[in-house]
Amino acid sequence: MKTTLKLSLLFFISILNINCNNQNSSKTGAPLGEINQVSAAEFKEKSVNQTIIDIRTPQEYGQGYIEGAININYFDRSFLDQVSEFDKNKPIFIYCRSGNRTSSASKKLLKLGFTEVYDLQGGIISWARDKNEIVK
Repeated sequence: MKTTLKLSLLFFISILNINCNNQNSSKTGAPLGEINQVSAAEFKEKSVNQTIIDIRTPQEYGQGYIEGAININYFDRSFLDQVSEFDKNKPIFIYCRSGNRTSSASKKLLKLGFTEVYDLQGGIISWARDKNEIVK
């Protein structure tokens, strides 16, 4: 008797879970974009003529940055307002010092509606380690 009850309960929860997931998918209409974690070499290749955002503090940015990068401090209260001004349908490339901040920043960009976010794995540290140029 207990086994039958447990199986029935498990079956009911499974059906309920599937149903809830299907309802959530239809409500959003469009799927979220994607986060692409890329190596320094991939970042360098794919970011040519694209929007590059350095999300470090102004002090960190002043120590050196990737050519063409725009500094928008992740810790600034207006961070989301500032990044939302960019075209959400075009790729956006972001990096920080070591890659920690870009993980959460990338998720926020997806929630804002960006469809293609490129996250530099290991941040500017990996960029420099691969002997890529840093503007000072």
